[in-house]
Amino acid sequence: MIRLGIDVGGTNTDGVLLDNDNQVLGSTKSPTTKDVFTGIQKTIKKLLAETNVNVKKIQIATLGTTHCTNAIVERKSLNKVGIVRLCLPSGTTVPPLLDWPQDLVEKVQAETVLIHGGYEYNGSPISNLDEEELKVAADRFRGKVDSIAISGVFSPVLSDQEKEAAAFFEKELPGIPISLSSEIGSIGLIERENATVLNAALMTVISRVSTDFERALKDEGIDAHIYLGQNDGTLMTNSYAQKYPIYTIACGPTNSIRGAAHLSKEDDAIVVDIGGTTTDIGVLANSFPRQTSLAVEVGGVRTNYRMPDIYSIGFGGGTRVYLKEGSWKIGPESVGYQLPEKAIVFGGDELTATDVAIGTGQMEIEGTNPSKVDDVPCELIYKDFVRMVEDAIDRMKTSAEDLPVVLVGGGAALMPKTLKGASRVIRPAHASVANAIGAALGDISGTVERIYSLENQDYKTVIEEARKEAIQEAIQAGADPAKVDIIQLEDFPLAYLPGNAIMVRVKAAGPLKITL
Repeated sequence: MIRLGIDVGGTNTDGVLLDNDNQVLGSTKSPTTKDVFTGIQKTIKKLLAETNVNVKKIQIATLGTTHCTNAIVERKSLNKVGIVRLCLPSGTTVPPLLDWPQDLVEKVQAETVLIHGGYEYNGSPISNLDEEELKVAADRFRGKVDSIAISGVFSPVLSDQEKEAAAFFEKELPGIPISLSSEIGSIGLIERENATVLNAALMTVISRVSTDFERALKDEGIDAHIYLGQNDGTLMTNSYAQKYPIYTIACGPTNSIRGAAHLSKEDDAIVVDIGGTTTDIGVLANSFPRQTSLAVEVGGVRTNYRMPDIYSIGFGGGTRVYLKEGSWKIGPESVGYQLPEKAIVFGGDELTATDVAIGTGQMEIEGTNPSKVDDVPCELIYKDFVRMVEDAIDRMKTSAEDLPVVLVGGGAALMPKTLKGASRVIRPAHASVANAIGAALGDISGTVERIYSLENQDYKTVIEEARKEAIQEAIQAGADPAKVDIIQLEDFPLAYLPGNAIMVRVKAAGPLKITL
């Protein structure tokens, strides 16, 4: 059984083929194209030509994609969303989308309705759902919305009303996809609602992505099970991705972190992924990316759904280096995939980070002319490169202890063999395509993050319930039921809520269940 992994980045589209033991059979890079599909197609063609594998043996195809991130950032191809908040008579002070950029509101918002519903922190209803209000909402949505986002006050405690409202809209407006906040975000109504609306807005985007990927595979005669990378370092089935496209956002850095874990055999380390435009720094904890505990902005929108703890800096192989007011400046602008045409050592006229690294002798690339940067103080500038990365590594550490640092990405060779704060620097074989490797070998996961009241049930019962739900989520997403394990379990007392309440976070993961 062979796995195909594709990761679409801002500069390159990377591809890799793994054998049954997850060893690399072949890897390649192609410049990312404007329509993305063409870049994927070229990468697959190059892989097959270089490895001569039998396409009939490729049974798993995985995709890590920037499509959904780009759609939000560029405000393109987004669905018009009907927004439902279950909150009356309370929960009206901050209306939906209040903190959104206005241009994004105009692209996404179709109709917004606030209706009776929602729960207290302990699961008792604020008010019951009103079917007449739901009918009015359905009438307002009819013919105007492409998808629906439903959010309820404290729905992570109890999701019954959201599910009841969803069932009503499915009957009244058949064929319209529906997103529920209880399945996406955590506590914090506004941030959870924001994430849910973004998820609903991405439904058409993710459908096109999977259709194009299927077409690229079909054109090469590949009949494989399709999976998409999600931002916790695991995979989801195509059908699961159609329901939760927001989980693909930031899957690129997490794929690199998972690929780094596999290539380096390190379970706990700092991963530095140096691309053509940016450097992403993440943390490996038990072989999975560390998750952030903070609210995260996506395209200018504050959200609280699960996201990896990633710190990015504007430094990569294509980063522009230039003189300004008598001193050398580094980025954040990049020549990106045009590096082979624009970099000075290739015959271009733009001084880049690659030029500087080649000028110091740190990097060697066939076909370049290092003498073209003899008049540039490369050694001086290069020290600033290293300092930028060392500062970023230090920012991600939670203690003064030195940790292993794994360098991956196409620009991994930019860095020296030792770094301040690193117990050792590891640059594994195939580091340049770690993201595609991470996409190809991912497990399937299920995550539960919910508030439980301990007034009427004990702690053990609550934890066991959360464990079972996380395992079931993983199975529904495509994991092998016989091999799912709990890989993370945390609980936090919520002192600001009256009563004895805790928030429980559980993640289960297991290998793909494949029916051959």
